[in-house]
Amino acid sequence: MSLTAGIVGLPNVGKSTLFNAITKSKVVAANYPFATIEPNVGVVEVKDERLKNLSNLVVPLKTIYTTFEFTDIAGLVKGASNGEGLGNKFLGNIRETDAICHVVRCYENNDIEHVYGSVDPKRDIEIINYELIMADLASVALRISKVAKKANSGDSLSKKEYDLLKRIEDVLNKGELVSSLALTSEEKSICKNFNLLTAKPMIYVANILEEEINDPTQNPNYNIVAEIAKNSKAEVVAISAKIEEDLSEMEEDEKQAFLNDLGISSSGLDNLIKTAYNTLGLRTYFTVGKVECRAWTFKEGMSAPECAGIIHSDFEKGFIKAEVYSYEDMMIYQSEAKLKEAGKIRLEGKDYLPKDGDIMHFRFNV
Repeated sequence: MSLTAGIVGLPNVGKSTLFNAITKSKVVAANYPFATIEPNVGVVEVKDERLKNLSNLVVPLKTIYTTFEFTDIAGLVKGASNGEGLGNKFLGNIRETDAICHVVRCYENNDIEHVYGSVDPKRDIEIINYELIMADLASVALRISKVAKKANSGDSLSKKEYDLLKRIEDVLNKGELVSSLALTSEEKSICKNFNLLTAKPMIYVANILEEEINDPTQNPNYNIVAEIAKNSKAEVVAISAKIEEDLSEMEEDEKQAFLNDLGISSSGLDNLIKTAYNTLGLRTYFTVGKVECRAWTFKEGMSAPECAGIIHSDFEKGFIKAEVYSYEDMMIYQSEAKLKEAGKIRLEGKDYLPKDGDIMHFRFNV
């Protein structure tokens, strides 16, 4: 289960610089609007320290980290949903993503032109959100026209869909995001099929100066973004895209020394991934052996058979039991043999709900 996030924002806010850093690829990051003219998709490994420690302990032939996929699209401008700039086609590229990372420029730099002539995070956020709302309104209107006839004929499922679409339309017409709407579990399941942009969890990425990274609150523009995020029940992560780009060129030992010099313990990218995981309710379990140590991403609340199915559908179909122990116990006892002696390995059945940091071995029969 790979996490996918779409990166949006106005031109020249640092989206492509950030994308370069997280993927170590070199897409165009030029100082003019619409430097990105095709969507860029990059996959980055999620460097989970726990998996590194397990691998050092077991020394497997392979160590496989879970992944995080980013889609970087062209800078949006006012009127994008109606075809302005490079138009609404780019919005379609992020409809399938799990979350949206909205990069907001919070720094002054006369050498980097702002598309609207000044740095104003509140205005910039409103412009992007408006375009997302307008794109969703167009999708909702189209869907309503398709489902209305069946709903009026008495089809119960179509009626539920129609009623939900009308509620969503009302919220969008008020200039609010669909994510602000309180939905039942059934309505969330129906809404997911609509692939609406403003229904996705939003993470605001405040791009600040290098010297502000150890205390983002000294930047008034960051504080504006943080307040907007708080009011919309979204998350905010402070990042210096320039620092992230510098880090991407360093070896692991150099990175830590560089972070220490900056007075921070983790990179902005690490913080972004952690925030995205928490926002989406994602957790990690591990499989450990001499052949392979591997991290697997699962949704909190999934059962043991469902987690087994992430590895292979046969594991879920033929699930019998799961041998489970914790990462913390493995670090204490250092081997499965000693874990068994201490009674720290247990058998769990179909009703077990795996926890973050579980190490599991599945017994199955098909």
